[in-house]
Amino acid sequence: MSEIVPAIIARDIEEVKKKLALIEGAAQWAQIDVMDSVFTPPVTFHDPAALRDITTAVRLEAHLMVAHPENSIGAWLDSPVARIVLHYESVSPEKLAELTAKINAAGKEAGIALKLETPISVLDPLFQVSGSKIHAVQLMGIAEIGYHGHPFDERVLEKARALHARYPDVILAVDGGVNERTIPLLSDAGVTRFIAGSAIYASKDPRQTIKAFEEIIKNSAA
Repeated sequence: MSEIVPAIIARDIEEVKKKLALIEGAAQWAQIDVMDSVFTPPVTFHDPAALRDITTAVRLEAHLMVAHPENSIGAWLDSPVARIVLHYESVSPEKLAELTAKINAAGKEAGIALKLETPISVLDPLFQVSGSKIHAVQLMGIAEIGYHGHPFDERVLEKARALHARYPDVILAVDGGVNERTIPLLSDAGVTRFIAGSAIYASKDPRQTIKAFEEIIKNSAA
């Protein structure tokens, strides 16, 4: 099932709440972008315990764009997020497999994100690790991560096609540059999760934008 996932970049928990309120009733999932100024330039909301104070029907996932995610994974495992997305480039492959297993053991879904320049072949050993299940792979559709509104890089289309052919049963997501123009291209490449930030939150009506994007997906699949 294809879906639109709003991406939230926030300074604090209050901004997270405000952005969730704007999509309540229109989105089933929202992705919170967590940045540390080391792996990515900005510093954003990074207090998983604060999420316990949020009441929402939207399922939450955390996109950890941080160096050394092993230092904070415990707090995220104790938080209400249902899925945790780790960057392949943020830690060694061995540690990444270990963290994925911990996420699984906590009853949460694990996702792996790849920067534009990272080849999909790096995933092969991870998919073979016993006791470690990768539910989703998230390809970055922009060259410089950490910011909303950067231009879409069409190199991700070939990468998505190759990944879909290699692992057809894995949820395939693209984050960055997702909008009304690129959704049909991504859908044709096998993408089923469309993670959009500025295209939703810079619009006049985020809920209506989500619905419009969903219609584009339906028309693309027809």
